[in-house]
Amino acid sequence: MQIDIKGRNVPVTDELRLHAERRFDKVARQVSDLARLEIELRKEPNPRVSDCQVAEATLYLKGVTLRARDATPEMMHSLNLVVDELARQVKRHRDKLRRRRDRVETAQFAAAAAIAEGAAGEAVYPTL
Repeated sequence: MQIDIKGRNVPVTDELRLHAERRFDKVARQVSDLARLEIELRKEPNPRVSDCQVAEATLYLKGVTLRARDATPEMMHSLNLVVDELARQVKRHRDKLRRRRDRVETAQFAAAAAIAEGAAGEAVYPTL
């Protein structure tokens, strides 16, 4: 998985970059190597906003785009929350694909069995 990290009003230090790569390793194991992840870290300029450290992540998969956003007073905590949210979305997406694939395989198996019964000379459809 390719990871791009951008900072707006926040310098992307080596510590932040390493922390993000380490945390997103959990997500990278579940997706294709062709997936692309964009992380944007920013600081809200408004002093009245208490949750000023914002982390946003966009994961581009084949046919699907997953997004997560969180804001807290600390950047590391925002990043951790984004990782958890994106991991939950990836798991849900993979389960949905797996269920869909199982349904198709079951339907194909039933169709093959019906054809086999018809070829064996047994009546597939009830006669009137």
